Amino acid sequence: MELPDFMSYAGKFSQSDFVEKISSIAKRAGAKLVYAALILFYTLQSNKVSAKDKAIIIGALGYMISPLDVIPDAIPIAGLTDDLAVLVYVLKKVWVDVEDDVKVKAKEKLSKWFDEDEIAEIDDLF
Repeated sequence: MELPDFMSYAGKFSQSDFVEKISSIAKRAGAKLVYAALILFYTLQSNKVSAKDKAIIIGALGYMISPLDVIPDAIPIAGLTDDLAVLVYVLKKVWVDVEDDVKVKAKEKLSKWFDEDEIAEIDDLF
């Protein structure tokens, strides 16, 4: 799968839209996508991340929020695969800057939407 130009979606990102979107799609999207999105969201809030990395995180989260992307989110199963691909791609780029407390915070948030078996999926994030 070729990644879309997710940076063109940077203007679509807002904190409130992210929270609304992730809450509404959590179960349908799966623990892996939600965990990746939460890590990027919490990493974005860190003052230890470069402006360049923040820009690509904003682009990826904006892409996830946007209803207009390569595979529309409304299409069952396939609709979120492009979102996951973009999130994992960006997460790999910034992974060295992701602090342990961010991973813990994201995992704690997952427990609100998923059971332990579902959360185990994040062990194979990449």
